[in-house]
Amino acid sequence: MNKVILMGRLTRDPEVRYSQGESSTAVARYTLAVDRRFVRNNGGDQQTADFINCVSFGRTAEFAEKYFHKGIKIAVTGRIQTGSYTNRDGQKVYTTEVVVEEQEFAESKNANSDQFGGGYSAPAQRPAPSAAGDGFMNIPDGIDEELPFN
Repeated sequence: MNKVILMGRLTRDPEVRYSQGESSTAVARYTLAVDRRFVRNNGGDQQTADFINCVSFGRTAEFAEKYFHKGIKIAVTGRIQTGSYTNRDGQKVYTTEVVVEEQEFAESKNANSDQFGGGYSAPAQRPAPSAAGDGFMNIPDGIDEELPFN
């Protein structure tokens, strides 16, 4: 079984490219800084981080492009994939990355803006959705293009 679950912060904004051809596919690459705790010989608890390369495709990549930015905390699930290529100097380079299957936010917008000095500004206030008589909420006009599903 090849299954990975990670939670960490983006070290930079996702880099998104689109494949060539008739049906171009979005490909997003980003790096997660994932905390790692370990115990020193003197018994002290130390903390460091691992920097994990991640790649996502299609709608998952488009979501990352639209909503992810440096510093936010996310959780991803996926699988580890290894590969290799020969660089310009003729040396073989080995790669390891997580192919993302699912990704989600791991903290609230308010927690993120407080931690990073208020650098994130929330979208303009929209009218609150009203409850219809059948128990479903009505979505205001103009908001449907911002929903991550259709």
